Amino acid sequence: MSEHPTTGLDDLVHQRHRLGILTITAEAKRVEFGYLRENLELTGGNLSRHIAVLEEAGLLEVEKGYDGKRPKTWVHITAMGRKALAEEIAALRALVARHDG
Repeated sequence: MSEHPTTGLDDLVHQRHRLGILTITAEAKRVEFGYLRENLELTGGNLSRHIAVLEEAGLLEVEKGYDGKRPKTWVHITAMGRKALAEEIAALRALVARHDG
């Protein structure tokens, strides 16, 4: 008997906001913190915590700098983050395929 597709879901990645952060960062070279905050409808503190968790796991990298005189924070997905996202999407596809038949 094959494993159920839900065994392939990663709790670190599957959490709704973290999955949103990874999918948005996978679509761009880098993403500004404010863009993520607005699009995911999170507070700055909540977003910071999710980013820290993903960064600690090696799935994201954070870059701090300036846009003119304004401090900015940019986030980009790592190769490990892309792999984790791809595995999560594959598990979700397998789950959907199991129920579409």
